[in-house]
Amino acid sequence: MLNYEEALALVVDLAKPLGAEDVSLSSANRRVLAAPLISRVSSPPADVSAMDGYAVRDADLAETRSFRLIGVSYPGTGFAGSVGQGEAVRIFTGAPIPDGADRVLVQEIITRDGDDVQVTGEWGKARHIRLMGNDFKAGDEILPAGCPLNARSIVAAAGADRAVLSVWRQPRVAIIGTGDELVEPGSAAETAGHIPDSLSYAIAAFAEEQGAVPVSRQRCGDNPEMMKAMAAQALAQADVVVITGGASVGEKDFSKGAFAALGAEMIFSKVAIKPGKPVWLARVGDRLVLGLPGNPTSALVTARLFLAPLLAGLGGRDPNGVTLWRSVPAAQSLPAGGDRETFVRAILADGKVSALRNQDSGAQQALAQAGVLIRMAVDAPPVAAGETVQILDL
Repeated sequence: MLNYEEALALVVDLAKPLGAEDVSLSSANRRVLAAPLISRVSSPPADVSAMDGYAVRDADLAETRSFRLIGVSYPGTGFAGSVGQGEAVRIFTGAPIPDGADRVLVQEIITRDGDDVQVTGEWGKARHIRLMGNDFKAGDEILPAGCPLNARSIVAAAGADRAVLSVWRQPRVAIIGTGDELVEPGSAAETAGHIPDSLSYAIAAFAEEQGAVPVSRQRCGDNPEMMKAMAAQALAQADVVVITGGASVGEKDFSKGAFAALGAEMIFSKVAIKPGKPVWLARVGDRLVLGLPGNPTSALVTARLFLAPLLAGLGGRDPNGVTLWRSVPAAQSLPAGGDRETFVRAILADGKVSALRNQDSGAQQALAQAGVLIRMAVDAPPVAAGETVQILDL
């Protein structure tokens, strides 16, 4: 049986970008650039004013504080003429500096009466001019390939005059929840012996959080033929199929067999971790199948450990970047590790981490409370309060 690091290495090896596509700026948020973004323009496109005020010749200030207003420069429609000796042009932030002018006097030190402009305050050293290309020039690389796109990077992309961006395609995820006991949330109270299908909705939300696109969410009873049919349909729709439950050794655990009948090649069949030992990964052609345990906590923990890096890499992000563990002190003592690497659900508060009391693999309320996982190695010694432990944001 593989350990966590060995299984993760196999996931990372498979987590390669799916291919590039072009999208508009309005659809680019949370995508990942597939190619460097090169600017079509310089920013600013000309020498422009950094303040509202008056554009003058700096040399004139050695001789006079009186100027004659000859025009106005607005952003987008600058002043067409040239500034001569003793002349000033009213100018606004972002407007082009007129020919001849090389300083902007801020409006706070100016007194104006019609076309008569008087400098009544001190102007200081700053000329309040942003030089052409001071931010970037046409032909400059503005953003590198692999850059995650967000509000800040989209500002730069739009400022570079790019309306369409080359990005990595988002992984498509199909979800199959298994078990005769599962029913649609909202109906379990009226159906004796049944429980709400909480995992299908949770995995769909998790996939979206990781930048993927859920394309289907199905629920299947413990029927091998029906499961095989659903598996075939999911493989036709998605890059990644996530199936929950049916992965242990019970009489009604059919999930692996359903995909094996469709030619699945097993990457790993279980991992020596707690919770989540039954997690498995397979490949069917160019599609990937991740089998998660049916217990909610086990499923979400294994999704965080393996589905997150898989979707990150397929979507063009660094799969190793989503599994970065960090050290923090424990707020309380922790028991020794067992015969499998254990991932303890915990809360991080005031820079210290505390394990949740309920560590049952089927817990759902406790899962909602957890914010991090504590990593406990096989046979690790007990941890005293104040000692450091490794955690991962859940």
